[in-house]
Amino acid sequence: MIASKLPNVGTTIFTTMSQLAAQTGALNLSQGFPDFDSPLALREAVARHVMEGHNQYSPMTGLPALREQVAAKLARCYGAQVNPDLEITITPGATEAIFCAVQAVVRPGDEVIVFDPVYDSYEPSVELAGGRCVHVQLTPDTFAIDWDQLTAALSPRTRLIMLNSPHNPSGALISSEDLVRLADLVEQRGLYVISDEVYEHLVYDGARHASVLAHPSLYQRAFVVSSFGKTYHVTGWKTGYVVAPPVLSLELRKIHQYVNFCGVTPLQQGLADYMAAHPEHVDELPGFYQAKRDLFCDLLDRSRFTFTRTPGTYFQLVDYSAIRPDLNDVEMSLWLTREHGVASIPISVFYQVPVEGQRLVRLCFAKREDTLRAAAEKLCAI
Repeated sequence: MIASKLPNVGTTIFTTMSQLAAQTGALNLSQGFPDFDSPLALREAVARHVMEGHNQYSPMTGLPALREQVAAKLARCYGAQVNPDLEITITPGATEAIFCAVQAVVRPGDEVIVFDPVYDSYEPSVELAGGRCVHVQLTPDTFAIDWDQLTAALSPRTRLIMLNSPHNPSGALISSEDLVRLADLVEQRGLYVISDEVYEHLVYDGARHASVLAHPSLYQRAFVVSSFGKTYHVTGWKTGYVVAPPVLSLELRKIHQYVNFCGVTPLQQGLADYMAAHPEHVDELPGFYQAKRDLFCDLLDRSRFTFTRTPGTYFQLVDYSAIRPDLNDVEMSLWLTREHGVASIPISVFYQVPVEGQRLVRLCFAKREDTLRAAAEKLCAI
């Protein structure tokens, strides 16, 4: 019997709930993917490049045209001046970028700070590098960083802090003030940062995303990860990128070239064309998704669920304490799927130690209006 390197890892909650939704015919508001298509011009651009024969390996670091478009976007959105050749790497998805960044800096025996509720790919990446995750709980009500807990969790073995903002699963946002405090800790202790910013353009109510890229001193110790899949409604394309200073990019690329080597060439070609022709797409995303959030929340106002409208991502947390307080959130998610035809994600699976008495499930509103209306009707009938 082989000794597993990841003995505690099984089927993810996302796979479990999506499979259950398919089996029961439930509306799938669990896994985070749109049920609508990407822009037509983007799909046409990819098809054109496929038909024109752009189907061989791309450069290991990504197509120059796409890296240049990313650099232009970062300058426009965050005032960040990065070298597309030395600091931007296109990857087959943000998960691969995070994995490679972890492998580049974490050594056996190192400790890595993660914030609970934490996205499920972080800890396996750390364990495979020989490191150990130290879990710090975000505040249960607002999902903000508890700076006293963070400081207490640091040790001489701490190597890396992993951020996620806008935060999955809560939608909470890190502020510019948070980044200033973090920069002080990083500088004092010689730490590194991986900043998972895949929902960077999904920020609502007039707020602005606070990116590590806009904080020059913090960026010098950071890998910043984002996702074309989230931004352009093409999660199945599994295409992302990581931005890091030249010395960190060099180490990341050493890993990346032996994990996947390069991304899919015609997808990169199509994305580069579309970004050049439609830079306004990212500016319109907050309004596009806020309208979906507000529609869904307006419809849920007459339900027995309680919630605060999410400030970011395309996920809405809802509290079911008034409906089935006798069920934990895993049981509640199964019950909602089987008995009421709406699949959700329980929040406790994102914690090392779940918050006692917390009764929250996550619903994805990256869906067509008819899907949201149908789901809300089922939820309001409970």
